[in-house]
Amino acid sequence: MLMRRILFVCTGNTCRSPMAEAILKNKKIDGLEVKSAGIFAVNGSDASTHAKQVLDENNIFHHHQSSLLAKEDLNWADLVLTMTTSHKYAIHQQYPSVSAKLFTLKEFVGEPFDHDVVDPFGGNLAIYQETYQELEKLINKVLEKIG
Repeated sequence: MLMRRILFVCTGNTCRSPMAEAILKNKKIDGLEVKSAGIFAVNGSDASTHAKQVLDENNIFHHHQSSLLAKEDLNWADLVLTMTTSHKYAIHQQYPSVSAKLFTLKEFVGEPFDHDVVDPFGGNLAIYQETYQELEKLINKVLEKIG
């Protein structure tokens, strides 16, 4: 199955999913489209200050406006990757028809244990840097898997 449209989902769409989106977009893979959304997001918010700083430190271009997850986003995506098991569960409850393409990011790449990417929201810059490193590693594994 060719996965050319990837949607990252977190809670507020200001920290984890925008970082994941920016990291993957920055790899400039032909034919790969990437979006992010949040299950409790407010439309039009900026990414968090620390998320933007960490992306800048890693020379990753980003321009982000948060968006509330909509059925259209789920229909658009070939693969929906959530940051936590609870995000996955919430989407599955509301949109059971997408369950075949719905995974936590860690579950999709075969991480055996904890399927949640820690939420850095409200944390210091070091926590955001750790989250960035984790996302970078996981996204590289996603790319290996989808080839």
